[in-house]
Amino acid sequence: MGKEAWYKDWFASPYYHQLYQYRDDTEAFNFINTLINYLKPPPQSLMLDVACGKGRHSIALAEMDFQVTGIDLSLPSIEEAKKSETENLHFFQHDMRLPFWINYFDYAFNFFTSFGYFKTKREHDNAIRTIANSIKRNGTLVIDYLNVHYAEDTMQDATITKVDDTEFHITRWYDETHFYKQIQVLDKNSFAPKHLFTEKIAKFSLGDFAEMLSYQHLQVQEIFGDYQLNSFDIKTSPRLIIVAKKAER
Repeated sequence: MGKEAWYKDWFASPYYHQLYQYRDDTEAFNFINTLINYLKPPPQSLMLDVACGKGRHSIALAEMDFQVTGIDLSLPSIEEAKKSETENLHFFQHDMRLPFWINYFDYAFNFFTSFGYFKTKREHDNAIRTIANSIKRNGTLVIDYLNVHYAEDTMQDATITKVDDTEFHITRWYDETHFYKQIQVLDKNSFAPKHLFTEKIAKFSLGDFAEMLSYQHLQVQEIFGDYQLNSFDIKTSPRLIIVAKKAER
């Protein structure tokens, strides 16, 4: 796998799932509940969760009786997510850069900085186009991304996390265009005890997103700065949560 495809190796690795297995499902459900109270979707709305991972946000939406579809590039994540499928919840392995169902969904979501992975601007534009084309006219897109300025100011340079017999030595840094997180895995039970992965996330600002969205006929409606949907502040908000509408054309 080339360096430009770091996410294919890392997201498919058992170490990725081991490191992040304790992500807070309660926080995810509370955020979804707050977001739905704000959006007020009609019952049985059709919803797409783009880069859904194991489906924790999709599951929360489905439990509210919406019709939910989750897509993700990682086959291990989708295989795990499929264990939670119901009549109103379905998962598919799919690359967000490629077309999916056209003009089908009422709402599309991209949660937890599940964007900014790709090497070129064209690939990111393709991903936004896929999402934009998937929703109906006047449909809604919500993107939940890190706030670049807050992330720069609060970044921890190095941490060590131990999960069972595995240690994760994590180093973080950034340059003008990207954030990086290098994960060195020390596994006492592996034939190859050392593994190295590096996450790379583009430093997209509100202006960058507004431009990408506008090109796909999506207009920014509202901007929030955290999972409680407080107002966005460029210096103090941990998140950049964008609500956009697809033009009626």
